[in-house]
Amino acid sequence: MTNILDEILATKRREIVEAKRNTPLAVLYEKIAKLPATKDFVGAIIAKRRENIPAVIAEIKKQSPSAGQFRADGLFEPARIAASYEANGAACLSVLTDAQYFGGSADDVRAARASCALPILRKEFIVDPYQIVEARAMGADAVLFIVDALPIEQFCELEKLAGALGLAVLVESHTEAQIQQALTLETSLIGINNRDLTRFATDVQTTLRLLPQVGADRIVVTESGIESTQAIDLMIKNGVTTFLVGGALMQAVDPGAALKRLFQDKRLA
Repeated sequence: MTNILDEILATKRREIVEAKRNTPLAVLYEKIAKLPATKDFVGAIIAKRRENIPAVIAEIKKQSPSAGQFRADGLFEPARIAASYEANGAACLSVLTDAQYFGGSADDVRAARASCALPILRKEFIVDPYQIVEARAMGADAVLFIVDALPIEQFCELEKLAGALGLAVLVESHTEAQIQQALTLETSLIGINNRDLTRFATDVQTTLRLLPQVGADRIVVTESGIESTQAIDLMIKNGVTTFLVGGALMQAVDPGAALKRLFQDKRLA
């Protein structure tokens, strides 16, 4: 079976070579100099928890390798989706910028930023410092690190760069070994992806199995497969209060309304 993650990472490295040629780092830093300060991604999550309600990082994506296309071209409107998520209680946004596999772009981040005040995670397969600077230049407030994509020592260096640019970091793991690596980073956001990115198979029990590995000083973000109120109740019962949800929302006519229905009346205690 083809390892989809390896395929994506190989594509990403080719794309970065092209991006550096088209837009040098100096140009990105010029853009950053004109931007306002980043929004507090972690603070937005904590604020929801203080209100005793789940914190949802609502995702904007056009398609995925596992599910295919969520929305046709004319129905994929990142600005409108972002505004709807904000109106319906999302804590933050996650915006896919990978073009080949997820149909995303930097323009999606910019459109979301222009239409709402929520902090934005640039969800991308990060393998190079250039992408961190690029994320800040496009208006993101946080970046995603996938532990399986690079040696953890490289992510430690990338985390320093992200911090210098005011970006929060969500570090994503899928196995116990990956969790242990993720915990060597300073970020408080520890993502547990219920989807195996090498095969794109999903099992929500992954979060519950790995949860004991994470200390109370970190915030666990459960990712993928959160498609029912039963799954949400199961997570809350086990102390997981932060959710990254995408596919279940993007398939709806109004993703924001779907977010509201899915998390309606959910409380942490």
